[in-house]
Amino acid sequence: MNFRTLLACYFTILTNFVLMAKKRKKDKKLAKKLLHKYRLVVLNEDTFEERFAIKLTRLNVFVLVSLSAIFLIFFTILLIAFTPLREYIPGYSSTQLKKQASNLNYKTDSLVNELELNKQYYASIRKVLTGDVSTVEFDRDSIIEAAKNDVGIIDVTTNKEDSILREKVDKEDKYNLFEGAGDKSNYILFPPVNGTISESYNIEDKHFAVDVVVPNNTPVKATADGTVIFAEWTVETGYVVIIEHNQELISVYKHNSSITKSQGDLVKAGEVVAMSGNTGDLTTGPHLHFELWSKGYPVNPTNFIDFQ
Repeated sequence: MNFRTLLACYFTILTNFVLMAKKRKKDKKLAKKLLHKYRLVVLNEDTFEERFAIKLTRLNVFVLVSLSAIFLIFFTILLIAFTPLREYIPGYSSTQLKKQASNLNYKTDSLVNELELNKQYYASIRKVLTGDVSTVEFDRDSIIEAAKNDVGIIDVTTNKEDSILREKVDKEDKYNLFEGAGDKSNYILFPPVNGTISESYNIEDKHFAVDVVVPNNTPVKATADGTVIFAEWTVETGYVVIIEHNQELISVYKHNSSITKSQGDLVKAGEVVAMSGNTGDLTTGPHLHFELWSKGYPVNPTNFIDFQ
């Protein structure tokens, strides 16, 4: 190692020592500034009397401001998260708005269910008006055999309590003042009109009704007690009246010249609901097109009503 190399090392060490000394001096100066004490005094402006004094350092002020900022941020978060004040901040929904949204959700669900029921109801009425129904064939022997087997399984023995109950129910039905509460076999249908049948009930031709020839403006009467569920004009069948009766029975009156009842009216057996006529595109003369539907299936009206 020559003299020049030693001299370079010496100057390098000397430079590092000077830099470290300056840095240490600077750090001491910064620490002195942070820890240098100041006195905050509150004086009376008139008398210059000292009312309040406190000793502070820059470090204390910095720590105090930092803690205050942290506390303020934490307190603001608590207010927003756990108090009703958050309702006044844009972007947060109020409790009343949430309640209204829940009520609207329930109402919407109820309306959807009601709409679905109405669709099914109107679809049934449309089938009655258009005669769009599929025939169902039953195997009479198999039904009777199944009924016999079921009866053989059921225990039909009676006891004293059952006999007393049967007697009590029979007396209530015997002296019941309300119509239709007794035996269903006593359910009698009233002829809507009297006249000659021009076209009979025919399943093969999808003519689920009887056409009774009567003069114009002949009173058309309700075949039984019930509620008018349809009373409007249709292009094909003119003025139409549909009445819903007990035991899931529906009667239909088509091609009328006018209607005397409205939808929702309650009618009695034999009460005039329309006047016969010759309205609609599918009519060939003055007559009444009369249909009977039981539990959604058409039945032959002549099996229950004498139109002569």
